[in-house]
Amino acid sequence: MLSRRAFLVSAAAASAATTSARAQPNADAALPTVLRIERRSIEVNGKPASVLGVRQPDGTFGIRTEVGKRFRVRLENRIEEPSLIHWHGLTPPWQQDGVPGASGPPIPPGGSADYDFPLRFGGTFWMHSHQGLQEQLLLAAPLIIRDQRDRPGQQEVIMMLADFSFTPPDQIFAGLKKEGGMPPGAMTGSSPSAPAPANVKGKANGTMAPGMAMGGAAAKPDLNDVKYDAFLANDRTLGDPEVVKVEPGGRVLLRLINASSMSAFHVDLGALDGELIAVDGFPVAPVVARRFPIAVAQRLDIRLALPRGAAAHPVLAVLEGDNKQTGIILRAADAPIARIPDTASTASPALTLDLESRLRAASPLKPRKADRIHTLNLTGTMAGYRWSLNNVAWTKDVPPLAIAKGERVELIFINQTPMSHPMHLHGHEFQVVEIDGKRFGGAVRDTVLVPPRRRVVVAFDANNPGLWAIHCHLLYHLDAGMFTTLRYV
Repeated sequence: MLSRRAFLVSAAAASAATTSARAQPNADAALPTVLRIERRSIEVNGKPASVLGVRQPDGTFGIRTEVGKRFRVRLENRIEEPSLIHWHGLTPPWQQDGVPGASGPPIPPGGSADYDFPLRFGGTFWMHSHQGLQEQLLLAAPLIIRDQRDRPGQQEVIMMLADFSFTPPDQIFAGLKKEGGMPPGAMTGSSPSAPAPANVKGKANGTMAPGMAMGGAAAKPDLNDVKYDAFLANDRTLGDPEVVKVEPGGRVLLRLINASSMSAFHVDLGALDGELIAVDGFPVAPVVARRFPIAVAQRLDIRLALPRGAAAHPVLAVLEGDNKQTGIILRAADAPIARIPDTASTASPALTLDLESRLRAASPLKPRKADRIHTLNLTGTMAGYRWSLNNVAWTKDVPPLAIAKGERVELIFINQTPMSHPMHLHGHEFQVVEIDGKRFGGAVRDTVLVPPRRRVVVAFDANNPGLWAIHCHLLYHLDAGMFTTLRYV
């Protein structure tokens, strides 16, 4: 059975059948960058694992390019099933967004699609499959657009986080939907902070009434639906971490990408002070700290000034609500490297909106009253693993949200569940303008976390007509129905 995303069909999508993701040829255009969707092998905890990837013919994962250039890519599908890649955070024409059935059909095995659109802004972005559950198989890669933040003499280091299970993703999803026993590698209610196993709570509570949270108002949040076998940083665990050579006393731009399917982290810089300069690719007023939260699909750009002298500087990511960790090591000179365990000394707390409420956009939206407001209640239950927006699990028959070109639009996210949801809007950047009734000029980004029983409002300008997705970026929540679309011409 096709996933909900594969069923994304509408009158607007039908018009894409002839254009698909293919741009008109340009005789003056440079040759496109070739990206190949491929099957590959990695080693996790000493065991071989077959996963997917998207890389160039020379083995480079993803793309590094520059702002102001055109995004010219030929995407080739070299795996045995249909696939398609979403350019997360970019603002292409909607036919090139990479959502099967909406922007165009998936690419069949052996097929290809061409993309060509301008790059309006720079920053740290990423690419990932929007076909079925392929994202869980590590079908993701960095998408870096360099701009003025890339200073001369500054070394760039990319750290891409992922959660990994040896259990096939369709079995994980089936286990989540089945009340009772779970397959190995896919256990609900795995968080130590959850008041009771989620599948047991689901049986006791049934479906939630609108506005009610499972477990009562005072219940702690449910975390970590899936019990993973490992957490990866650049495809490696701390048993064999990536070691990046850096200069003593040098400066590093650390680009962090949370490409996990379901897992949020706190990034721990140890003794280093990090200067957060951008979130989801967009500059913010700098925030200096040694620990930063990062939800699923979010990105952080952090500047580091390394001390002089030989030293090893671990950059760790500790799982939300747990002490499992992964990371990389920055090695200055020939410093010895001590083995780092894959568990931290203490558990990481649940992500909050504390940092989000402090962030201020370096280039905020121009002040303007909203022309249109849509309220999206985040609804659902662990019983049967049903997730929805406004108590409607998405199907192809759900009409898109109506907006009009040129409008200032506000989306009000109200989380009525005991689980956090990272909400992502396709084709547009938005600004966080309110948290729990307090208005402020928050960060510009494309994915915002909405914790349990919290209200977050974002604003964007309707300046990129088409059919666009809005969804929770937790993979299995999305596939269960926490998804909708908006459309305008």
